[in-house]
Amino acid sequence: MSDRYDAIIIGAGVIGACIAYELAKAGRKTLSLDRLPASGYGSTAASCAIIRTYYSALDTCALAYEGWFYWKNWQDYVGVADEKGLIKYHDTGALIVKTPHNDYMRKICTLMDQIGCPYEHLTPEQMRARLPIIDTHQFAPVKRPEDPGFGEPTGDSVPGGVFFPRGGYVSDPQLAAHNAQRAAEAHGATFKFNAEVVDIRKSNGRVIGVTLKDGTEIDAPVVVNVAGPHSSKVNEMAGILGEMKMTTRALRHEVAHVPSPADFNYENDGVVLSDSDAGIYCRPELGNHILIGSEDPKCDTQEWVDPDNFNEDFTEQWNAQVLRLAQRFPALGIPRKTKGVVALYDVTKDWVPIYDKSSLGGYYLAIGTSGNQFKNAPVAGRMMEKLIRECEAGRDHDKDPVHFHLENIDYDLSMGTFSRNREVSKDSSFTVLG
Repeated sequence: MSDRYDAIIIGAGVIGACIAYELAKAGRKTLSLDRLPASGYGSTAASCAIIRTYYSALDTCALAYEGWFYWKNWQDYVGVADEKGLIKYHDTGALIVKTPHNDYMRKICTLMDQIGCPYEHLTPEQMRARLPIIDTHQFAPVKRPEDPGFGEPTGDSVPGGVFFPRGGYVSDPQLAAHNAQRAAEAHGATFKFNAEVVDIRKSNGRVIGVTLKDGTEIDAPVVVNVAGPHSSKVNEMAGILGEMKMTTRALRHEVAHVPSPADFNYENDGVVLSDSDAGIYCRPELGNHILIGSEDPKCDTQEWVDPDNFNEDFTEQWNAQVLRLAQRFPALGIPRKTKGVVALYDVTKDWVPIYDKSSLGGYYLAIGTSGNQFKNAPVAGRMMEKLIRECEAGRDHDKDPVHFHLENIDYDLSMGTFSRNREVSKDSSFTVLG
């Protein structure tokens, strides 16, 4: 292995692999480093890999909708074969329950109109026709199972829902990262696993390379932090934490994996469901199962953790999420054995990612992404390539933000939206569909 590269990418999750692909495709000699044994092995593998278009701000909606086109045409994007096969994108559509929490979807539908993304308003009756197992009673406010009145309706019906036909999920998120790795390697990229970075080396206000745990020093004029839940620790090595308004923390989350209700094939006939009335989201899973995550209602305690030391066992939260979905799907059985994943999100103060340069020359950030940016990985890779190219050519992105054209939806996106020094977005929902 050469000890000098044009760019080092720290992290080989799906976003890191897509950044490596785009940088290598642009002619840079890249090295991707990951402390784990394979690409997509960490938070990417634990992702629900939901592909959706709806967010609470225009730029984030535009970015997500652009991403949908890449997943829909994944083979065209990666352009290579993979001995493990290519991922399959399941275009199931997504159903969002109208609630006061999401302003009955009025603002989001206005944003969809602005970017040309299709949707359909559904009455409760139409929701039941599309998803026969659904109970459309109102259950808000979201409660814990031990609270009085849990599971009892608080209203005759939710107001309805909005169905997005362009939405779905990827059934094997780790394979998506591997596909991007193979695409990057086809353009000369190198990947090194079980390689933990312990130092970001600097000289005269610029990054000059990294040092690995085994003492190996690798030089590069560009280093990209895509370290997921460890991003804050890597930034600490770089000495830039004090100059960022927007920081990241690791948040522990549980995702439950349960069988579909009897006599209904959720794998074939289900949808991605976002339900802030019950405080959960879910999606179909292979083998006629359902994955269930939390939308972080106020009654649930957020558990911020050290990414190197956290509880990897299921807790009562698993039970809470399954029982909340059972309110909406009364035929759902409650398994005696817990199954699913316990993993970490990398979260900013407003849950919007950071795609940016830093105060250290040559050191770039694609962080605050774990748990919510899987859907944007291909576009994020392209955006970061342009950002690095223009900043390394002398552009001051802080004063003159780089713009990226979203070609599939014909939208000009300012990357200043994702600045490390932005103010907390008032438009954010401060939640996630992982």
